[in-house]
Amino acid sequence: MGATDDTRGGMEPPALRRGEWERPAATRAEVAARRIAAMVADAEPGERLGTKEELRATCGVSVGTFNETLRLLQSRGLVTVRPGPGGGLFAAEQSAMRRLGNSVLALDAKEPDGTRADEARRIRDALVPLLVEDALWHGSPADVAALRQELTELAEAARRADPVAFADADHRLRTRLAAVSPNALLRSLYATLLPVAEPDAVEHLQERYDHHAALVDALEARDRDRALALARST
Repeated sequence: MGATDDTRGGMEPPALRRGEWERPAATRAEVAARRIAAMVADAEPGERLGTKEELRATCGVSVGTFNETLRLLQSRGLVTVRPGPGGGLFAAEQSAMRRLGNSVLALDAKEPDGTRADEARRIRDALVPLLVEDALWHGSPADVAALRQELTELAEAARRADPVAFADADHRLRTRLAAVSPNALLRSLYATLLPVAEPDAVEHLQERYDHHAALVDALEARDRDRALALARST
């Protein structure tokens, strides 16, 4: 296409909002996962969504990309897979809190500007200092060791410049941090909002890893001021 295609008929292309040009582009697997998440939000628990091939064709992605999509959906507790005749992907049985999280994902898929998802991310990030405060009070050496194990996976994903693997490892690290809190409501609410996380841009992966590593270091040192400062800049 020529450079003038965007201005056919004398019309200029619409200006992007600040949040749109700053937000890293989601991978095709993540976009497909959001599309199926929207289907899950509209389905009854246990309802059949379709076969893998039917859903792959609906999303318009390759087999490899759909396998990554399926992995994301399963890690978030959105779908179950049943083999054999009559099998395929089914909407998972979910708690009320998990259904709330699915609704957030569905809104992100349906609203082009992603406004609702941005609001959900704000709420999720506002909970991090509470989780860190609990980790400072209740975290054991075993908890710190478990966080460091997740950091190893995060570092490897950053080294490979793999934003999807990084997002997956980031999800596990955040889940492990939340597990330290004795507050069941806080853990549940945070877990519900975790699926709205998006893969970071490749150039930001090392920076994100360094931030997480510094937070774990602060937790191990019981450095409350440092840990909370890092938590607030998540």
